[in-house]
Amino acid sequence: MKLSDINIDAFNLFHDHWALLTAGSFVSHNSMTISWGEMGTLWNKKVVTVFVKPCRYTYQFMEENEYFVVSFFEEKYRDSLSKMGSVSGEDINKDEFSNLTPHNHNSLTIYKEASLTIICKKIYHNDLDIKQIPEEEKVLHYSHQAPHRMYIGEVMEIIDRR
Repeated sequence: MKLSDINIDAFNLFHDHWALLTAGSFVSHNSMTISWGEMGTLWNKKVVTVFVKPCRYTYQFMEENEYFVVSFFEEKYRDSLSKMGSVSGEDINKDEFSNLTPHNHNSLTIYKEASLTIICKKIYHNDLDIKQIPEEEKVLHYSHQAPHRMYIGEVMEIIDRR
């Protein structure tokens, strides 16, 4: 399927359906549930933007790897996504805990149950500037932890099973 054939409701996809962000190789990876993200165009490329706090285990995988994967699931997998977001991959095998099925796709991890999988190559990252964040958001999201790092990835492949 060509990227130009994909029709995605980017405004609601992350917030309403959640997603898994996966980074690392098939042999050594971590996935985390995300509900913040963006899709659009930058430098004439189709891109996905995700946000990861430095305290998250997935952060080191994002830093050390060139690619990341964003996977979306049908509502019936909400419990599995909730499980992925409730424990750290440092402490437990999240794939087994969530009952999701990892699959090796060109040395990256994708999930058999995902209805939409987007494979991205990192092209930019930057930390959110705490001085630029509205006060109410600082209190809500950053009173005890450093701000998120933003990663922008060029969309390299989309696997659409919807």
